[in-house]
Amino acid sequence: MFKLAKRYQIDVYQAVTWNYSAAMVLTFIFLKPTFSNLANVPFGYFSLLGFLLPILFFLIAHSIRNAGIVRTEIAQRLSLFIPVIASFLLFGEKFNNINLLAVIIGFIAIMLTIPWQRNILGKRIESNTPFYLLFVFLGMGIIDVLFKQLALIPTVSSNTSLFIVFTIAFIITLIGLIFQVYTKKMRLSWPHIFIGWTLGIANFANIFFYIKAHQVLANHPSRVFSSVNIGVIILGTLLGTIVFRERLSLINKLGIFLALVAIILLAYQQDLAHLLS
Repeated sequence: MFKLAKRYQIDVYQAVTWNYSAAMVLTFIFLKPTFSNLANVPFGYFSLLGFLLPILFFLIAHSIRNAGIVRTEIAQRLSLFIPVIASFLLFGEKFNNINLLAVIIGFIAIMLTIPWQRNILGKRIESNTPFYLLFVFLGMGIIDVLFKQLALIPTVSSNTSLFIVFTIAFIITLIGLIFQVYTKKMRLSWPHIFIGWTLGIANFANIFFYIKAHQVLANHPSRVFSSVNIGVIILGTLLGTIVFRERLSLINKLGIFLALVAIILLAYQQDLAHLLS
């Protein structure tokens, strides 16, 4: 949708704003959040996430427009290594050799995927493209760490946390939208609202079915983890290269391969550690 936004003159800000309204309503209907025991909840974390989520969405939109679907998806998926490192540094989890190898390969993959050169296979690359990808990588990773912090709060369920974050994100973006409409910098239109709701349905569905998959395959979390992340990279690569004719250098393709290797190592680290012991 972000890839097609420029072609069909879609206002990304409006789409992102209404996306959160749909995600908020769907979370309330399907995940049934509860609002008891909220007196001592650190709303600073919620507010920070509600502020960062739309910013990340805008960064993803710009990254897809400039760097393409393939590279942006790689940056998003490899950001999972930031919470892995945070788990070791902040949450006291043990860091084994397979974890370390996966993180090193993951960072090499992101470096190889980013188009540092100004020209790839005859196509000019905007100078700010590497920064969009790096910001997507860092932003997604920081948000994952913050969500993990919220998961440690015993009095608030993850469903309630998600609803609160979506609500804050919608309020923040709606205030910005009203201001831009008031200052005549933007004009509301139903197509943008409908597209935003469609985006919100996809946004919520992504989270909802990921939760359901973990519930159904409770004894096999690595299957869910690897199938989602590897599946998105493969599908994103097919869409980007076949449908949108995105061009990748040999180094970029090597980066995609290493990204898949890193995710497999992380997903099946316990099985690999058992085999090597």
